[in-house]
Amino acid sequence: IPPPSLPLLGSTLTSLMFTCLLSSLIPLLQIDHFGFFEDGTFKQRYLVNDQHWHEEGNPILFYTGNEGDITWFCNNTGFMWDVAEELGAMLVFAEHRYYGESMPFGQDSYKDAKHLNYLTSEQALADFAVLIRELKKTVPGAQDSPVVAIGGSYGGMLSAWMRMKYPNVVVGALAASAPIWQFTDMVPCSVFYKIVTEGFSRNGADCSDSIRKSWSAVDNVSSTEGGLKWLSNEFSLCSPLEKEDVLVFKAWLQETWVNLAMVNYPYEANFLQPLPRWPVQVACTYLQDSSLPDAPLLQGISKAVKMYYNYTGNTQCLRISETATGNLGYLGWYYQACTEMVMPMCTDGVQDMFEPQSWDFEAFSEECYGRFGARPRAQWAGTVYGGKDIGSHSNIVFSNGNLDPWSGGGVTQSFSSNLVAVVIQDGAHHLDLRFNNNYDPSSVLKARALELKYIKMWIEQHSLSNKAAAPCCL
Repeated sequence: IPPPSLPLLGSTLTSLMFTCLLSSLIPLLQIDHFGFFEDGTFKQRYLVNDQHWHEEGNPILFYTGNEGDITWFCNNTGFMWDVAEELGAMLVFAEHRYYGESMPFGQDSYKDAKHLNYLTSEQALADFAVLIRELKKTVPGAQDSPVVAIGGSYGGMLSAWMRMKYPNVVVGALAASAPIWQFTDMVPCSVFYKIVTEGFSRNGADCSDSIRKSWSAVDNVSSTEGGLKWLSNEFSLCSPLEKEDVLVFKAWLQETWVNLAMVNYPYEANFLQPLPRWPVQVACTYLQDSSLPDAPLLQGISKAVKMYYNYTGNTQCLRISETATGNLGYLGWYYQACTEMVMPMCTDGVQDMFEPQSWDFEAFSEECYGRFGARPRAQWAGTVYGGKDIGSHSNIVFSNGNLDPWSGGGVTQSFSSNLVAVVIQDGAHHLDLRFNNNYDPSSVLKARALELKYIKMWIEQHSLSNKAAAPCCL
């Protein structure tokens, strides 16, 4: 099972209260920071808001961009906006190379393996380090500003690794829903889908059991031409199902349940899709009897799926090729998963509600080679970022919601007083980085307060260090 795409961070503002300004300084970055053969450069896009940054040396909150267009992050990363005034902070949102408009080779960036070769997290981190250096050099008053890295999901992984790899550049990092251990030999391959299942089982065993039984129900119904037509009509599909589409249809259903688990927020939101409060709970209202025959069971599945894809009632039909927001750079993430970001996933149909599928690295490698002409390095992420041996690092807060499937690969226990884990009860994927909301559980309010406390502490440590280093006299 290839890993699901790490979702982008976000929440939607009912009205944009803030403005993200495209900086007039778009630095020319090296396409390859670690070699000397490819000496080309490219323009990296980044966004800046300095409305609360009024004093020399005030802090910079630096968002380490994920696999998507940076403008979307800028207007949807609520925590940074909510704390900017109190901290007097400048906000910077840096776009990840090969996503959005930051294309190293322009329209040829995805042409072949040769052009994609420089799409790695290591190159992206070096981009961020160079960008911060340039900002401090060119923005008056920023020379001594402490920089705090912040990110969610893949961006959270990057913020943690930024602090690990470039502690001279960032004074600390908030890594929200960052599965830095979702790699080979670090956590069981089954953990992700077990947490997805637990989220549905919280609303009654029949809910997850209905989904578990739905796979054989799909097989049974789709075995005839009439059954395929019935499924197409029942799920309001834009294109009629053919026999060869059944595996794709089931993969689409599986990704739907995964996405619902990740965005199970306590209020209406339109992160991946417009959804009601506690959408998993709503989906489970249609899945209360797992003993139903195939057709009525699948009618309940259909209602739950349509709640995800058509909560507003404005969608005319559903496409099984679409599961998430168009802001995701799916192809780029697929390439990263096929090279450095090897995240083993497996299911057994017993501890989870999905069809059994083992993790087959060799098959995955062949799939990647066929698609990109590149093979994955199973152990590389652990080698380059230290795996689970991170105790020597400092000034990182790892936050995870217990409802989030990616928490299984996250850091959920503190290593020390300055390498801290925050677990958010009733929290889905990076709930703490969303805007404050009246329906927020107390757990996320406490988490944000603690995160802000650590950010202030890192800023103060930087200030004291600078004072101690300054010469007192001639």
